[in-house]
Amino acid sequence: MTTTLITGANRSLGLETARRLIDAGHTVYAGMRDPATGDDARELGAHVVRLDVGDEQSVASAIAELPALDVLVNNAGVLGTSYGVDDLDADAITAVLDTNVVGVVRVTQAALPLLRRSENPVIVNVASGVGWPRWLTDPSHDEFPVKAVPYAASKAALVALTVQYAKNLPQMRVNASDPGYTATDFNGHSGHQTITEGTDATVALAQLGADGPTGEFHNRDGRIDF
Repeated sequence: MTTTLITGANRSLGLETARRLIDAGHTVYAGMRDPATGDDARELGAHVVRLDVGDEQSVASAIAELPALDVLVNNAGVLGTSYGVDDLDADAITAVLDTNVVGVVRVTQAALPLLRRSENPVIVNVASGVGWPRWLTDPSHDEFPVKAVPYAASKAALVALTVQYAKNLPQMRVNASDPGYTATDFNGHSGHQTITEGTDATVALAQLGADGPTGEFHNRDGRIDF
């Protein structure tokens, strides 16, 4: 049985990822800041664990609850409070980076001892095309109108972080996923993809075998060229 931890799994993309991986036979631990918000995850059959990616002690306690770990899905993320430059300050970008980048490092570092015991360890970091400069500058892409600095910067950093982890951990499959413009709370459900379509890349990468790709960035159509 594959044991999987998903951060930010109480709603939206994280909850749908949990549902699909449970259906695929995974034993899923659904990490979330407030377990009281985990009824939907419990109904799916997930084990709810308190996990705040911004709190090192919370991360350590959550990892200590796991009997084993084969797949880590770093899904938790925040959009932040800054949507341009007039409302941008150091605190605004620090808060986003702390969750979207440093939080991934906190969880991944704490999880490495368990992942190293797995026969097929996999890490999936949920990034975004909003962190992809080629798409941010292309009017034909959904990402082009986005002006938020912290979120875009954090997701660009997460893709680079993924590549570096993959280089350091050649025995693991470490990749980043792009959900695409999906209808979620983040965008007021304005996205043109369903929540299931938005998890296609994450779910596929979470089920890679030992011969699968690593250090790559994928959306639901496959590999995104660096």
